[in-house]
Order: sequence, then structure tokens, then C-alpha cells
Amino acid sequence: MTNSMNAALQLEQGLVEMGVTLPPAAQQKLLAYATLLYKWNRTYSLTALREQDKAVSHHLLDSLAVLPCVAAGSLLDVGSGGGMPGIPLAIARPELRVTLLDSNSKKAAFLKQAAIELALPNISVHCGRVEQYHPQDCFSAITSRAFSELADFVALTRHLLCADGCWLAMKGLWPHDEIAGLPHDIAVDEVRRLAVPGVDGERHLVLMSFGGAARHGES
Repeated sequence: MTNSMNAALQLEQGLVEMGVTLPPAAQQKLLAYATLLYKWNRTYSLTALREQDKAVSHHLLDSLAVLPCVAAGSLLDVGSGGGMPGIPLAIARPELRVTLLDSNSKKAAFLKQAAIELALPNISVHCGRVEQYHPQDCFSAITSRAFSELADFVALTRHLLCADGCWLAMKGLWPHDEIAGLPHDIAVDEVRRLAVPGVDGERHLVLMSFGGAARHGES
């Protein structure tokens, strides 16, 4: 069995375990993205994960684990780097308008090329610092994967989130200290433990919104 067949089977089985249904064309596009990522990674350092055989679990499935929390509308992926979770989410949700933001020009160049090669018209790319980004419209969701601590993430992006929008911060361990350090006008709506097939370490998604001083404890 070839590596590509292994990856396709791993992706298909992982999606089943996660309860995510995607058409074959979307699954093929996800695998094409992973191939493109590692092709460019040789010179652009897009991901620190060198083992390409872990791309399905640690990049594709990990990104898609937040899919149930992503509503329709627009999404900003801050510090997108190699395009995670933004590109997998854009592939899974063609109706979702996704903006990938990164301050590194080489990474932004890859993101633009990936959107072209993968035929993803719902993706736009912005190269620059997020605090200096002032688009005409706000976003219904803002996500990041290991971009910064929660307080910094919120501070740098609050001008970009719609009043009824939601932050989706991807984390490893349950971020108790980071949650305690959030401003009082930010509500933690949920901390959801993510089960990602093939990923051994803990994964959590912190959902936040504009609100009062309410904090939800660990359950």
C-alpha cells in the first residue's frame, strides 16, 4: 500500500471517529493540501512537524476537530503559518469565508499559492500584523492555533470580532492560568476537550465571546 493510500485511509477513518462527514472531493483536496504543505516546507519552514506521515492526524484532523464549533459566516485565522486550521476548515466548509493572516511574507506567499492550487475561492490572505489589520467588515469567528496566550490573543483581535462573534483558541493542556488572566468583559463560554485520532497529547478548544465577568469552571 502506498503512502498516499495510507494517508487517504487514515483520513477517512479519522473523520469517521470524529463524526465528521466530508465528500470524497473534499477529502482528496485535504490530502492535496498536506502534500503541498510538505513540498513547500523544505524551504519555507511552514511547520515544525517534520514527519509527513503525521500530517493527517496532527494537521488535518487536528484542524477539523474545531469544525462543529464553526458557524456560517466569516472566519479569521490569526498567525495562520502553514494554513492551520484555516485551510482545512475552508475545504470542509466551502460556504465559509476564510481569511488567513500571517506577518511572515514567505508564509503568506505559500497561503496564497495554496488557495490558488487547491481552487479555494472562499479564502483570502492578508500579510501583516493583526493589530494593524483593519478590514471593512468584522468577523463572526476568530481562531488561532498556538498563536499566543489567551489575553494577548483577545487584546490583539478584539477590534476584528463582531459583537456577537466568537473566539476559538486551540490549546494543548487546559489553560487555567490563561483563562484567569482574561479581561473581565470577556466570557469563556466553553472549554471543550478535543479527541483527535492519532494525537496523543491533550487538546482543548477555548470558546470566548464579549460578555460579563462570568467564568465557566472545568467540568
